[in-house]
Amino acid sequence: MFDIGFSELLVIATVALIVMGPERLPQTVRSISLWIGRLKQMLATARKDFEQEVGMDDIRQQLHNEKIMRELSQTKEDLQQTLDATALEAASLKETINSPLEDMTALDTKPSETKPDSKKTAADE
Repeated sequence: MFDIGFSELLVIATVALIVMGPERLPQTVRSISLWIGRLKQMLATARKDFEQEVGMDDIRQQLHNEKIMRELSQTKEDLQQTLDATALEAASLKETINSPLEDMTALDTKPSETKPDSKKTAADE
């Protein structure tokens, strides 16, 4: 909030010591500290009352819930896309596997076009 460094605080303390004197300075510091504490307490109370009136907690909770619902919806869409892609890949893989198997079974069930060789003798030729 304020950009006050150590050197500025030292200058302020020195000026206060010169102006107030060593007798009244401790009492003045105590009273200033009490006023600052009371001011902080009043600001905290005002902020708390304002948040309660406006319903900030409810709004924060609702925003948090909406964020979670958006994340869940996105996750559901991602999972559905992954599931669809996996199903397509599985169908492709099944087709790749079944195609050679069907060809092999088709060859096994076809009747043999070549007849068994009859025994030929050397005299027949």
